[in-house]
Amino acid sequence: MKKARILVAVLLALALGGCGGKTADGGAGYRTLDEIKKSGTINIGVFSDKNPFGYVDENGEYQGYDVYFARRIAEDLGVKVNFVSTEAANRIAYLQTGKVDLILANFTVTPERAEEVDFALPYMNVALGVVSPDGHVIESLDNWNADEQMIVISGTTAETYLIKNYPDIPLQKYDAYATAKNALENGNGVAWANDNTEVIAFALQNPGYTVGIPSLGSQDTIAPAVTKGNTTLLEWLNEEIRTLGDEQFFHADYEATLVDTYGLDYEDSLVVEGGQVK
Repeated sequence: MKKARILVAVLLALALGGCGGKTADGGAGYRTLDEIKKSGTINIGVFSDKNPFGYVDENGEYQGYDVYFARRIAEDLGVKVNFVSTEAANRIAYLQTGKVDLILANFTVTPERAEEVDFALPYMNVALGVVSPDGHVIESLDNWNADEQMIVISGTTAETYLIKNYPDIPLQKYDAYATAKNALENGNGVAWANDNTEVIAFALQNPGYTVGIPSLGSQDTIAPAVTKGNTTLLEWLNEEIRTLGDEQFFHADYEATLVDTYGLDYEDSLVVEGGQVK
């Protein structure tokens, strides 16, 4: 009888705790759309050091293209937003362990990542690029000098692309964008490979650097990501992105957060409205 009561108690606990899902690797799981609404807060992972996409300003406030979008998501959900600072290598883990409900951290969609998280519709175009000092502009990755190192950030598509396509190029890996930039400025590597939006911004903001390779590899997209299987949040996000496209929200986001860096010439090529890639 005692064993039976224990079994009933265990089953009841599992039933009560089974609102949210469990991740494939047994992680902390996710919160459904209703659970997020009931809590009154959505936890969104963003960068804190990747200006102009996600960064903390001099007043300690999160700003940037992704942050602008995150605030609108929270507003339309009717909840507060709790920003969780993430690094590139932590984005998937933060979803799988339930640390965040949603990632909006310049997350490039790839088939490999789509096996571990669920991507919503895209809101930006991106490719890879390479920036280097004016005194030694890198315009090709062929015939690379084995004594020279390429700076990359761990967990990025640049790292994956170079390992696969240019295995002989020595990589100098960093976890944070700030340290990667400092490494380039201090001459610790001859060039920095990353999203072309990021390296173009760096060259525009820092005289003495040139983007010798503005487009490397395939053209990709940036999209929000949720924990694998979190269907209710994913479906709401897709509908939200379609609705925001009707009001040209992402062009407004660009003009509020990116135009000072890129000007208007890049706007139509970078922005994706309503999840519709041209």
